[in-house]
Amino acid sequence: MKFILGKKLHMTQVFDKDGKVIPVTAVTAGPAIVTQIKTVATDGYNAVQVGFGKKSARKVNKAQKGHFKDLGSFLFVKEFRIEGEPAVKVGDAIDTSAFAEGDIVEISATSKGKGFQGVVKRHGFHGGPRSHGQKHSEREPGSISGGTREGGRVPKGMRMAGRMGSDRVTLKGVAIVGIDAEKNEILLKGAVPGRRGTLVEIKAA
Repeated sequence: MKFILGKKLHMTQVFDKDGKVIPVTAVTAGPAIVTQIKTVATDGYNAVQVGFGKKSARKVNKAQKGHFKDLGSFLFVKEFRIEGEPAVKVGDAIDTSAFAEGDIVEISATSKGKGFQGVVKRHGFHGGPRSHGQKHSEREPGSISGGTREGGRVPKGMRMAGRMGSDRVTLKGVAIVGIDAEKNEILLKGAVPGRRGTLVEIKAA
């Protein structure tokens, strides 16, 4: 199974051979260093743990130093589950050469945090009427309980105001439009969740 870690850079656009514009997101991917191999015999499942990005040595605790040994200090550490025995070993580097232009991948990232938001922005509510003496109901949610089977209590799952964003978002069927091996960049078709600098997990679909 092919996988790699990267950071979101920015959005841009490229042209295909027919001259059509394709919106893409540039992601700096790898090299990701294999820090641990997990197997069914030792851990109950097969997985490969990789580290990505550089972290100041003084910010690495003793447990991490003992785990990483002389591999370095990593800003991000993630593991990918695989089927069968892994084809890599501890210390191996995974870079953009693992993928090719035209590959279909699955990406995961954390979306932008938008703080505490009302129901209009968070859930797309239309708000209250703007006529017949209504004064301050433009963005109100309306009734949240009443004659429901809950007996006057607010039912679970009621859409209300609250924290918005900062969710783990997974997109499937994303195409790789281009790869720049010298810059360790991958161009992914469409938008990628998160802000600039967000960790992006890329794996073969």
